[in-house]
Amino acid sequence: MTEIVRIENLHKSFGPLEVLKGIDLTVDSGETVVLLGSSGSGKSTLLRCVNFMETPSEGQVSLHGELVGSENNGGMQYRERELCKLRTRIGMVFQHFNLFPHMTVLGNVMEGQVTVLGRSKPEAEDKARQQLERVGLADKAEEYPARLSGGQKQRVAIARALAMDPDVMLFDEVTSALDPELVGEVLKTMRQLAEEGMTMLVVTHELGFAYHVANRVLFLHEGTILEQGEPQKVLKDPETTRMREFLEGHSLFKLPD
Repeated sequence: MTEIVRIENLHKSFGPLEVLKGIDLTVDSGETVVLLGSSGSGKSTLLRCVNFMETPSEGQVSLHGELVGSENNGGMQYRERELCKLRTRIGMVFQHFNLFPHMTVLGNVMEGQVTVLGRSKPEAEDKARQQLERVGLADKAEEYPARLSGGQKQRVAIARALAMDPDVMLFDEVTSALDPELVGEVLKTMRQLAEEGMTMLVVTHELGFAYHVANRVLFLHEGTILEQGEPQKVLKDPETTRMREFLEGHSLFKLPD
């Protein structure tokens, strides 16, 4: 397997609050890694450090074997130009869709391609239509976000990220703001991407998705990886009391026999 992301001894503090306490993680090409954990465990902060929306306090991140930043007096130094280039290679989809309300669906998916990647408008439109087809929204290209359901908006956000041709996709609790009946259409799109071989790092509370789609599940607790492994092992036979308590809190979730 080809290594896409490597995280070594990652720490992140906000003032006196240490949120991440030494994370080590590699993600290989085509792998879907799901991060589980209660609120405040550090899941979303970890994702935001991978694409440098948050700057790590300590530790290193590498993409395709290339270290992000440069070592300087025992720490890491980052140039904004380098980080902007990095973010074009790491797609991120958030809990809230962040679509431009004054642009059509097609315009939303084209915008980053034109302004960030420098693609021509015809090239960007062709790519945008391809990705909208991929997420099942080709017929909504000329609609405005206000006329879409939450699930459709989130799938537009996924198409927008895919149109940038990322090496890896980060999903940060992308279904948590949706009405329950709309969750399935977004998870179906994510499952399809996993089956196509997209490399994904996913923060979610959807244990069914973790069980059926993930290659590996990580359970974060108080800024550390408390358990990790294949979903069938971690979710059906957890080793720690804290992981068992977390699973018991999802009382509506029933694992298959």
